[in-house]
Parts: sequence; structure tokens; C-alpha cells
Amino acid sequence: MTDQLRINKFFTQHGICSRREADRLIESGRVTINQRVACLGDQVGPHDVIARDGQVIPWGTASLYIKYYKPIGVTTTSESHVPRNIIAEIGHPERIFPIGRLDKDSSGLILLTNDGDIVNEILRTEHGHEREYEVSVDHPFDQSFMDRLAQGVVILDRQTKPCRIERLGPARFRIILTEGRNRQIRRMCQVLGYRVLTLHRVRIMHIMLDGLVSGEWKTLTGEECTKLFHAVGRGSSPGQHNS
Repeated sequence: MTDQLRINKFFTQHGICSRREADRLIESGRVTINQRVACLGDQVGPHDVIARDGQVIPWGTASLYIKYYKPIGVTTTSESHVPRNIIAEIGHPERIFPIGRLDKDSSGLILLTNDGDIVNEILRTEHGHEREYEVSVDHPFDQSFMDRLAQGVVILDRQTKPCRIERLGPARFRIILTEGRNRQIRRMCQVLGYRVLTLHRVRIMHIMLDGLVSGEWKTLTGEECTKLFHAVGRGSSPGQHNS
């Protein structure tokens, strides 16, 4: 891969902001390249000195992969003005951002990274990466409820993909999805006349919530990272995320 990339992609790959926000920063004259005010579309490489508001953003930061037990009430956003945003709650010294979302009123496992390239590789629906949840609803359900969820129901004008369901109690179940649409499980249950009371994610792909307490985060182990890179077609090494 070439060492050159567009200036807005540099910002996303370093976990600073979205490309759209990067473009706004550039258009407002807040970004410099080698002390020259940056322009939209500029190409940069590791030899360039990039700064935002005069603060240099270093190249070559080691890639970080973190799992976090998100409590209810924490919002999955990098926007610093949002109360109890996930970045402030974790307080990591490096710039990181969440991979995907977990609703404010849900709890459990979410991954964070400073590796902008891996995000879409994990989230792309066609890869079929599993996400496992434990869910409770407002009244007991029968087998037909489980069968209909497993087959897929229509939400947001499109049918959900087939999924796996296991009963955990009269009004509790485990569900394994291979897609992550907006408030998907809550909407699926609502279509069938049920309201979700609690929603807790316990697994993303091979990465488990086990060993974490609410509000705690840990760096992924070497084994977890190796399996992750293999699952997204990277082999066994993350390399640098600056290209």
C-alpha cells in the first residue's frame, strides 16, 4: 500500500473525526501541512507534519484494539459535547473510536480502535460476523415468537436476515445476529407485540464480554487480535494503520 493518502482520510484513520468533519476543519483553515494551510484533496505521507489548531498529529501510532463493557446510560459517540459519551467514559490516553454502536439503553460488549481501516471490515453485513445478545421482554412468549424472529421480520421496510434464537426463560432469550441495523432487536420485538426491557451484548465474533465488569475496558489479547485479523482477511498482523 502507498504511504500517501488524502488529508481527510488521515484524520479518520487516526481516529480524530469523520471525513466530513475533517473536510470542515480543512475548509475553515484549521489544518496545516508542513506549516502550510491545507486544502481539500491534499495528499500527505509519513514525512509530512500535520497539525490541527497548531497541535501536531503524530504518524505511526501503534494500532489499538479495545473491548469495553458499556453500562446503560453511556452514549456510543465520539462527540465530546454529548454527556456520558463513550470516549469520555473510557478516558483512554490515545485517540480511539467505537466500532459500530450499542444503544444508550443497552449494555454490554463494544469494541473500540484507532484503526480506521478495520471498522468497515468488521461491520460489513456480507461478512456475516456474529453478534450475540441476551434479551428480556415485557411478557412471556411462545415458540411462534421465537420462530418468527429466527426467520426474519420486516423492519424499516426490509426483512431482517435469519438468525439464531435460544430460550433462556419465560420472557428471556439469546439471539445471534449477522447484521446490525438501527435498534434492530427492539424493532423486531415491537413488530411482534413485545417491548424489550433489557438488552445485553455478550459477544462480537469470537470476542467475549467475559472477564469484564460494567464500565471496565481491556486491550484485546494477542490471540483475540490474531483471530480478528484473520476473520477480516488481514492475516495475523495489524501492521500500521497509517496507509
